[in-house]
Amino acid sequence: MEYLPKDPAILVSSVNMLLRDEEFDTLESLCYNFGNDPDKIKDYLYGHGFVYDENQRQFRPIGYDK
Repeated sequence: MEYLPKDPAILVSSVNMLLRDEEFDTLESLCYNFGNDPDKIKDYLYGHGFVYDENQRQFRPIGYDK
C-alpha cells in the first residue's frame, strides 16, 4: 500500500488491518509512515462515525461501548 485510502470505510478497514496484523505498533507510526497526521485521521474518521480506541488499537463506530 503506497498511500492511505480516502474513502472512510476503506480507510477504517485498512488502518485496523495494519494495526491488527502488527505491521505498525501505533496509529502514530502508521500515519507518519504514510505522511499523514494522526489527529487529522482521527478527526476525519470521527466526522464519519468512527472513534479511535487506544486500548484496542482500532477504530470503532461511535457509541460501540454503550
